[in-house]
Amino acid sequence: MRMGLIIAGILLIVVGAAAFTGNLNFTKDKEVLKVGEFSATVKQEKTVPQWLGGAAGLLGLGLVVAGAMRKG
Repeated sequence: MRMGLIIAGILLIVVGAAAFTGNLNFTKDKEVLKVGEFSATVKQEKTVPQWLGGAAGLLGLGLVVAGAMRKG
């Protein structure tokens, strides 16, 4: 369990740092027009908010510290 907390914390730190620097993007399809069976969609590229990356990084740091302090 101890090693699991440390690994999960490190992963959260890495993903949080990527989001905090603005390097974590995702694409969302949005339907803009639908007439009968015809539909038109637009792809929107969005960035994960920086505050969410910072929160993930802090949570990851907490998990690493908790895993390091845990006995066994």
